[in-house]
Amino acid sequence: MIAKLKKYSWLMGMCFILFSCQEDIPELQPIKAPSNLSVDTSVAQDQSGNVTVTPSAENVLTFQVFFNPGADPVILNPGDSASFRYTRSGQYVQPITVVAYGTGGISSSTTIRVDLDVRLFIDEETLQMIAGEGTKRWVWNKSEAGHFGVGPLTNNFPEFFSASPDQLNPCLYDDVLVFSYDENDNYSYSLEAGTDNLTFINWTEINRFFPDATPQQFNDECRDITDQANFTNSFVIIDNGDGTRILDIGDSFLSYFAVIPGQYEIMELSENKLSVRGTSQPFNGDDPLYWYHTFVPEDFDPDAGNGGNGGDNNFDTLVFSDEFDVDGAPDPSVWNYDLGTGDNGWGNNESQYYTDRPENIIVENGVLKITAQAESFMGSEYTSARIQSYQKYEFQYGKVEISAKLPSGGGTWPALWTLGADFETNTWPAAGEIDIMEHVGNQQNTIFGSTHDPNNFAGNARTVSTTNPTASDEFHVYGIEWSADEITFSIDGNVYGTLTNNTSLPFNKDFFFIMNVAMGGNFGGAIDPAFTSSTMEVDYIRVYQ
Repeated sequence: MIAKLKKYSWLMGMCFILFSCQEDIPELQPIKAPSNLSVDTSVAQDQSGNVTVTPSAENVLTFQVFFNPGADPVILNPGDSASFRYTRSGQYVQPITVVAYGTGGISSSTTIRVDLDVRLFIDEETLQMIAGEGTKRWVWNKSEAGHFGVGPLTNNFPEFFSASPDQLNPCLYDDVLVFSYDENDNYSYSLEAGTDNLTFINWTEINRFFPDATPQQFNDECRDITDQANFTNSFVIIDNGDGTRILDIGDSFLSYFAVIPGQYEIMELSENKLSVRGTSQPFNGDDPLYWYHTFVPEDFDPDAGNGGNGGDNNFDTLVFSDEFDVDGAPDPSVWNYDLGTGDNGWGNNESQYYTDRPENIIVENGVLKITAQAESFMGSEYTSARIQSYQKYEFQYGKVEISAKLPSGGGTWPALWTLGADFETNTWPAAGEIDIMEHVGNQQNTIFGSTHDPNNFAGNARTVSTTNPTASDEFHVYGIEWSADEITFSIDGNVYGTLTNNTSLPFNKDFFFIMNVAMGGNFGGAIDPAFTSSTMEVDYIRVYQ
């Protein structure tokens, strides 16, 4: 009897469990198509071409708005609006299609037709610069370093890559950008692809459009993409009102194809230079990037004194900087440490031991501080620091500016300099060395600029010098302008010396930066017995090309 009761109780419990489970099963929602779809439209009355649409519907999850037939849609949530600027001048009717999606993917759609009266006006001076007297043809500024580059959105220079002169595939340099206009303010843009319609295309886009291709990562290729890309469109220059301008070429692109929507920020526009920056939106989930492009007119003569190494170098595009605006250790993505005493006191009989300790090197309040101090450390009587950008930032040609306040004291030897990036296989002095600034405490306020090569090195280096009365009291900008023809040395923009360059010298390749404070040595000389410590402060380092 007890056993039967237990069995009965167990069955009742199971029934209760089963009944409870059945109660928890959710009911499927009925599938309903969106209904009562309507679109509220606002057209700007200033002939700017700006249109804003706000769709609404019942039983809707999302909207897709197609401002142009065949274009990619703008995705909206219920209650949101989307804006678009039409860049074709004239009076015309523009179709806009809105698709409303409900549960189960069921959709409803409508197409409205908007009456437009567009007159996109580019001021005469700007129009002359970009399109001349009606048509102007632009090509890549391939003879100048930095004409093509890429970097993160966190910086305003191409940190990841900056092209040297004529470095990229010839198919890129065959392209011609054509900007035109007529008396009715219709602004036209076209890209004339070079031989066999080949276009230099980013490796991610190769994977997208050519699924059978297997390019290596970051290995861009030349491809015929006339079936995938739009090579003609209208253009307009949009003034954002904050000092920035946008070159809008619709769904076309400026020669290099890298998932860049057709809007490029104008970095510089003049009669002989078009420098822009586009933001990529990779389809494969990679981080967006800034892409830097610089073009010159097709008939541009760099040796006529308007931008090439044969005349004014025109080094005015910032391609690298460290502003030292993050407290702590120097940025590890840019700087490496040299540690210890090196071979024979770093080749100069120097007396310090280089460390990476904050006592010797630190970034504080927007300034890099390298401090040499008297102390017994690892068998040396002095400590200091030395950092370099080998394999992290290297460059060929350009203008360098370093804002620094120098240490003082007998025996101090601060230096801001560069070394040939092939020094491991092409040993110094064959690798070449450019000393942007050297100073020794035993010759207080005398500034030296030098180059070292196989025929002129160490005590026989080619050197220029000047006097700076406040070298250790105030910040000054120590600079060079380095081209294929010469290297000029300056303080606060004032040139105090020039050394020639030519193809027989090792100054026509990549170099990297070094910053340090040495103690004593062949150039630093005798160390003052009363020396305790002194600091070199660096506010920023910048490279223009």
